[in-house]
Amino acid sequence: MDDVILQTHRLTKTFRGFTAVQGVDLSVRRGSIHALIGPNGAGKTTCFNLLTKFLAPSAGRIEFKGEDITGLRPAQIARLGIIRSFQISAVFPHLTPLENVRLGLQRALGTSMHFWRSETSLRQLDGRARELLDEVGLAELADAETASLPYGRKRALEIATTLAMEPELMLLDEPTQGMGREDVDRVTALIKKVSAGRTVLMVEHNMKVVSTIADRITVLQRGAVLAEGSYAEVSTNPQVMEAYMGTTDTALQAEGH
Repeated sequence: MDDVILQTHRLTKTFRGFTAVQGVDLSVRRGSIHALIGPNGAGKTTCFNLLTKFLAPSAGRIEFKGEDITGLRPAQIARLGIIRSFQISAVFPHLTPLENVRLGLQRALGTSMHFWRSETSLRQLDGRARELLDEVGLAELADAETASLPYGRKRALEIATTLAMEPELMLLDEPTQGMGREDVDRVTALIKKVSAGRTVLMVEHNMKVVSTIADRITVLQRGAVLAEGSYAEVSTNPQVMEAYMGTTDTALQAEGH
């Protein structure tokens, strides 16, 4: 299956007798936007933590481009090109957007931990950093203080910093969480734009976002896969509607539009 970039086999995580993720089989196709959804407590973020090795699986296997990566450490996972964002915006507030993106670009120079290097030595990265900021709509704010940016723009900056690390697979954890409608629409369009030529796996609670950009959706409930398919398929699945709404009516479909 050459078109599958990430695959899990019976992925499981147990905490002191509680099974948070149970036998998850997941296949993410290269070049797609794949959404992982489910009610609160379904195991979505735990799955992300397993994929990036912030947690070690209790059982199961993870494969990236056909290679078993289950035993690797988080830094090794990142070096392979699996780059993750987090629910809470993870940028340096007292640096400028340009400086934030430049830190991500340092990985390509092999100086990512050399924070004592003079700023002059890093200016060779400014051109590419500004290109990435332009890609996410932040070119005019490149030299502002990041702390002063609206929340939605900080999330856009986080995506630019993620792109700076040249991911083959971007893992976006709740990218629109806490945003107003205008920011949600902007970040949704941004994810669609930057996904061109890349693969995105995202945890997302906003069904409008999922219905707009996801090519394929995996629904988790109590740590296990409940359903998988296109938005049209999962949104009309009675089990999925009941898991979300406690009903089998069309509420889930309405939420997505």
